[in-house]
Amino acid sequence: MREVSHYEKKEQNLAACRLCPKLCTIRDGKYGFCRVRQNRGGTLYATNYGKVSSCALDPIEKKPLYQFYPGSQILSLGSVGCNLRCGFCQNWGIAHDNPPTRDISSEMAVELARQQLERGYPNIGIAYTYNEPFMWYEYVRDTARLAREAGLKNVLVTNGYVNETPLREILPYIDAMNIDVKGFTDEYYRESCKGRLEPVLRTVEIVHPRCHVELTTLLVTGLNDSVEEISRLVDWVASLDREIPLHFSRYFPNFEVDLPATPLDTLRKARDIAREKLDYVYIGNAPQLDANDTVCPECGHNIITRLGFKARAVGLEGGKCPVCGRAIRIVGEVTGS
Repeated sequence: MREVSHYEKKEQNLAACRLCPKLCTIRDGKYGFCRVRQNRGGTLYATNYGKVSSCALDPIEKKPLYQFYPGSQILSLGSVGCNLRCGFCQNWGIAHDNPPTRDISSEMAVELARQQLERGYPNIGIAYTYNEPFMWYEYVRDTARLAREAGLKNVLVTNGYVNETPLREILPYIDAMNIDVKGFTDEYYRESCKGRLEPVLRTVEIVHPRCHVELTTLLVTGLNDSVEEISRLVDWVASLDREIPLHFSRYFPNFEVDLPATPLDTLRKARDIAREKLDYVYIGNAPQLDANDTVCPECGHNIITRLGFKARAVGLEGGKCPVCGRAIRIVGEVTGS
């Protein structure tokens, strides 16, 4: 148990959480929407501080981050809880259920990451992932500070549903984010995710000039996959920076949604729309489409090939395309190239 930051004590032992746009006012003994911030006698506590439900050494491409130290690995930690409730949640077992956890302190997490390096794995740091890391805020902040001191990278895989003050507080310790932009209408967010669109867009706008950012949109059949909605999403991303990598991911039935899996033609069409205005577009969960290579946006030369989660540089010289000389936005070396 750890007292949280970003809340206000109110009369009658109420606690007003200010971490995310839910702005929960929590009665004594009760939890916020996220299920992990509990009011005890007017003090708000993080019941999941240091509680780890999932721990693995993952390929960085699994986050997915395709242009941040491609081919490397990263120690990935997750806890429990989420501040959205997407009916199609792929990780509902830890986001909305009560999985077993074990205690791993911030110091232990950093030591685990360092041990991977000592064993010869190309581990670049720690990813806070699987469930929503902002609902693990205090632990992520404390661990990220120690990781930065140890020369390790910090990565967030997040829904971006966080208030501006806590976001700006933690951002100096974060090297990369993959942010889910789940759709591009407020109606979709309200009905399918129990949230709102605008705070997520604001998060991306704040973050993208300050650390490496890639975006993911899970295309759910019949809900957020129209040409109009995809076009609006692409226009918005392009208005920020056409070099932000965008991943379209294939939906499969899960949790509370039993719609058919995303048609492959829908994914192809989304990629074609995005490629008209964005330089780097990928498709996840559909290996048969072979749409995971990084290609030069100027001449189409293959820069990085990917087989599953394995990456190999085949056409990169000094950060540029060897054919046309176009600079390729990639952070860090390509491991194994």
